[in-house]
Amino acid sequence: MDKVSAWLTLHHAPSVGPVTFRKALDYFGSPESVLESGRALLSKSGIFKREALDFLAQTESKRAQLIEKDLRWLEGDDAHILFLGSEDYPQLLMEISDPPSLLFVRGNPDALLLPQLAVVGSRNPDVVGKEIARDFARKLARAGLTITSGMALGIDAEAHRGALDGGKTVAVTGTGLDRVYPARNRDLAHEIVQQGAIVSEFAIGTEPRPENFPRRNRIISGLSIGTLVVQAARKSGSLITARMSMEQGREVFAIPGSIHNPLARGSHLLIRQGAKLVETTEDIIEELGGMLNLLREQLVEHSSSEGGSTREESDPEVEQVLNAISYETVLVDQVVEFCGLTTEVVSSIIMRLEIKGEVATAPGGRVMRLQK
Repeated sequence: MDKVSAWLTLHHAPSVGPVTFRKALDYFGSPESVLESGRALLSKSGIFKREALDFLAQTESKRAQLIEKDLRWLEGDDAHILFLGSEDYPQLLMEISDPPSLLFVRGNPDALLLPQLAVVGSRNPDVVGKEIARDFARKLARAGLTITSGMALGIDAEAHRGALDGGKTVAVTGTGLDRVYPARNRDLAHEIVQQGAIVSEFAIGTEPRPENFPRRNRIISGLSIGTLVVQAARKSGSLITARMSMEQGREVFAIPGSIHNPLARGSHLLIRQGAKLVETTEDIIEELGGMLNLLREQLVEHSSSEGGSTREESDPEVEQVLNAISYETVLVDQVVEFCGLTTEVVSSIIMRLEIKGEVATAPGGRVMRLQK
């Protein structure tokens, strides 16, 4: 069995969540070794429950039926899977107590390597909340932060839209990536794929279930160096993301509101619990400045040690893309046309060059070269 199929098969095993999966990796070394082991050895490890042992004892052909949808999806455009512990798996996410064993990604996986800030809040914000979410996300994206959220209605969607105006954004979903939830965000999802990535730990075909969204929230906070709460009632799900961020040792920011506004009570609660009150994007940039610089240095070192993208663009292609980008902004589509490469390859190279500080992206799908 090939590596991808082995990882997917173990991912589908009943009662094998992120913690059990990681224990299995530590004990057996790889999913392939797990699947090659007999029931006696698997049972002796003490890792797996009975239902998992029964599943792993099935024939390979029977287990393969469960991963057919995943493999078919992987054949599509902009479809990727990242494995826990691999070089392209986000380092910050790997540091949480229960990192996903694998990530399904639509779009550019390199977006997950950039410094991210989670922006979350109410699904039913008022007009002021929507404006603040979009404005903050736009300015923070232009300052070099990738904005990460859950693609829900309300603050999430406004944060993604603002980030698309200023830079890059990542959406983490609680469903399989073969569907968009909520469906009315379909156009937004398409834009996110073009300018960032949509991510899920859930297998293809997974429907939106209430229990999926707290798991999604830990990924949103786990990918990010901090979480900003824009508007939230006291029982808002965004408070779960903020508390997870605190537990993960990340920064939490909250925008205050009127004492008469019920949508401000969650933010006020967080501030009383230690979240940093912010009034401007400069407050966040100033607080994160040292961490941002450190992350960027690590990204440059990581990119240099890899010698390029995980999709192995050749040096001539990188040079070709760089030569196509002037010191005045140009459309990425023009770079694609000039180089004769695919949009995916050009976008990946541009992101690597941005990490190295050689180019900068601009609103409207534009990019420009920087003086070194």
